[in-house]
Amino acid sequence: MPSAAAANRPESPLAGPAPTPTDSVTYMPDYLDDLRLAHVLADAADATTMDRFKALDLKVETKPDMTPVSEADKAAEELIRGQLQRARPRDAILGEEFGIEGSGPRRWVIDPIDGTKNYVRGVPVWATLISLMEAGEGGYQPVVGLVSAPALGRRWWAAKGHGAFTGRNLTSATRIHVSGVNTLADASFAYSSLSGWEEQDRLDGFLDLTRQVWRTRGYGDFWPYMMVAEGSVDLCAEPELSLWDMAANAIVVTEAGGTFTGLDGRPGPHSGNAAASNGLLHDEMLGYLNRRQ
Repeated sequence: MPSAAAANRPESPLAGPAPTPTDSVTYMPDYLDDLRLAHVLADAADATTMDRFKALDLKVETKPDMTPVSEADKAAEELIRGQLQRARPRDAILGEEFGIEGSGPRRWVIDPIDGTKNYVRGVPVWATLISLMEAGEGGYQPVVGLVSAPALGRRWWAAKGHGAFTGRNLTSATRIHVSGVNTLADASFAYSSLSGWEEQDRLDGFLDLTRQVWRTRGYGDFWPYMMVAEGSVDLCAEPELSLWDMAANAIVVTEAGGTFTGLDGRPGPHSGNAAASNGLLHDEMLGYLNRRQ
């Protein structure tokens, strides 16, 4: 269970202003229209990103945080923003490349290319992440999420209360669910890299966890979360992330029956890091990952 301090921690400034009581949504929408819109947005983004994937003249810049951004990242986010402004003019938008715009109880969170380093090197493991978050008593929480990986030919999505699915589109889909593996010795654990764990003095606990599980793989970015949701991986975690890296993944994992928290155990994508699992091994995973040197 998350601590009282973790539960009361304010959202990152990157997430925009915290919701007020008047912002909170009190009715029970079904979100299916928003999910349909997310598919339309993803179709448009996929066309843009695939058109420039492996292009010899792709323009890549370095952002102030020393991470790369390509012309395709910017073009995809601009495209999504433009369509949202027409289709949902009252909703706020938060994107990795252009920040927060608007306010209110509904906020779309966009990562135009999750896995830009893969994208610019021609590795097909990258995706557009689209999430709708809604304000409530516990702050903004994901209610719709879509992950589209066109170079892999894969797409996953979920809406609150409707389960998680994978397929080509809404009419050609298969429902997905997390695994039933209940011992670490039988579990598959995925991660992104070692450096972040070392920088946070968590490397010893991380390595101890890898020694306890059946299998480890460094898939990275969105992919291990989707594998957890599908049941092909049982655990995954990353030590440093932004909201746009997590929001869509979180709702897909939880609607597939899994658990998504920060390393502090706080539910949802608000802790600046993430741990996802089938739910049966979550506390054990967090126990290892919170061991400090």
